[in-house]
Amino acid sequence: MKKVLAILAVMCLCPLMHAQQLYNMNLDTWSKQGLTWNPYPKGATEEQRVWDTANGAMKVLGVNTTTPEYEHVAVPGKGKAAAKIMSRKITWTFAPGSLYTGRFIGLVNFSGIEMDNGTPFKERPKSLSGYYHYQPGVINYAKEPYLSRKGKTDNAQIEVALYDWPKVFRQVTNDGHVDPEADPHLIGRGVLLITKATDGYVHFEIPIEYKRDATPTYVGINFLSSALGEYFTGSSNTVLYIDELQFNY
Repeated sequence: MKKVLAILAVMCLCPLMHAQQLYNMNLDTWSKQGLTWNPYPKGATEEQRVWDTANGAMKVLGVNTTTPEYEHVAVPGKGKAAAKIMSRKITWTFAPGSLYTGRFIGLVNFSGIEMDNGTPFKERPKSLSGYYHYQPGVINYAKEPYLSRKGKTDNAQIEVALYDWPKVFRQVTNDGHVDPEADPHLIGRGVLLITKATDGYVHFEIPIEYKRDATPTYVGINFLSSALGEYFTGSSNTVLYIDELQFNY
């Protein structure tokens, strides 16, 4: 009888054990190419190139808006790291820190980046969870239509979205706003707007609201230290720490 119960327990656990996660969701693995930090190992395979940043856009200046953090982490231990995502004024423009699933392609007209949005993914998780620590500054850079936000506290944003794109979606960030809700390939999405500073790390869980009964081909996860950074609006003193991500099924 005990043997039967043990087998049944293993069978119940199998779906959870095989539920798909992404490479480096604990954000422990980083490498440096020249002066540029990357959220993947040196000599990474395609399967390991899950996450990227906008650091490549500023490599000629030796500036990184997203870096590994080895001291201030959500779960201490040997080899542990977190992502430190910072909004900054970079010479000619305001640059929000970012971490996203996809691939940085290049700088466009010194005011935006070209990027592949999303990474291959085939599951339908209930939520995305993890830890964040937010230290927002007062917004000191703003452009239309958000000039009224100047002088107010910055906000951060975390977004997770599942799509059935036939191929990865290539985006140019200064070529008009991309509305995920208007994408016919959108399957499910969850967004967390962070509006307050936190005293250290806090746990978050973002439910994914499904709109269609379809199997995803890609997942897009995006962390922005300044939620309106796409519109060159935010604080040059804002910092967002992210750590220990997980899909929940």
